[in-house]
Amino acid sequence: METRELRYFVAVAEELHFGRAAERLGIAQPPLSRAITQLERRLGVALLERTSRKVSLTEAGSVLLTQGRAALGAMAAAERRARQAATGRVGLVLAAPAGASDDLLKRLVDAYGAEPGSVAVEVVPGEVHQTRRMLQEGRADVALLHLPLDSVSGFESENLWTEGQVAVFPAAHPLGQQYALRHSDVAALPDLPLARWPGPDGRYADGPGPEVRDLTQLFELIAAGRATVVGPESFTENLREDLSAVPVLDAEAVTVVIAWPAHSRSEALARLVRVAARL
Repeated sequence: METRELRYFVAVAEELHFGRAAERLGIAQPPLSRAITQLERRLGVALLERTSRKVSLTEAGSVLLTQGRAALGAMAAAERRARQAATGRVGLVLAAPAGASDDLLKRLVDAYGAEPGSVAVEVVPGEVHQTRRMLQEGRADVALLHLPLDSVSGFESENLWTEGQVAVFPAAHPLGQQYALRHSDVAALPDLPLARWPGPDGRYADGPGPEVRDLTQLFELIAAGRATVVGPESFTENLREDLSAVPVLDAEAVTVVIAWPAHSRSEALARLVRVAARL
C-alpha cells in the first residue's frame, strides 16, 4: 500500500464525501475516486459503501481508518524527529486546547524540566477539538484532551483530573447571577442559542447557534449577547469581567487526559506522562 493511497483513503473516510475530500487534498475528484477503487481492488475488500446520497465505511474501512491514521501519524512524527535530530534540537511537542490552564502547563513543563534526561517541550495551542487531530497527524507528540468531548480511540492515555461544566453568559444576563443551573435552563434560552463547535470531522451540527472555532471568538459572541456555551470549567479560569460562569449541575463531568500515540517508545515522552500524572 502506498502512502499516497492511504492518505487519500483517510481523507475520504473522515469526510465521507469525495468532493470535500478532494478539496481537502487539493486534487480533482476523478483521480481520487480511481485511487480508492484501485486500493480496494488491491486489498480485495470493500472499504466504502457508496450510494447516490451518501458514503459510509464498511467494517474493513473502519479498521483501515484507525490503523491508517496511526500509520500516517507515525510517519509524520518520524519525519519531524529526523529533522530535529539533524539540527540537534530534539524535543517534545505538547498540544493543548487554547484556553487551557496556563498555570497547569507552566507547572507541568517546569516539573518535567527538573527531571534528569528531560528534553525541551514546545507547548502548541490548538483550536478546541483540533488538538486530537494534531496528535493524530504527527504534528504533536502528546496532547491534553477532554473526555467525552474528545476521543482517545487509537491512543494511550492517562487520566489527570475530572471537572464539572459551566454555562457562560453576559455578566448582566439574569441567569448569569444564579448560583447553579440545569442544562435545560440553558438549552431553552431563545435569546442566547448554544454556540456550535466543529466535530472531529471538522463539520458543524445543525442548530440556531453561531459556529465558533476558538474561545476568543466564542467569548466575544457571548459578551455581545449572541450566544452561550456549556463547557469545562477550566476554560473559564481567566474569564473576562463582562462574562459570568455558572455551574451546570446535571452536565456530564469532563475528564482531562494526557494522550499519546500507542506506537510511541519515547522514554522522554514516558517521563513527561509520569510527571503529568503526579501533578
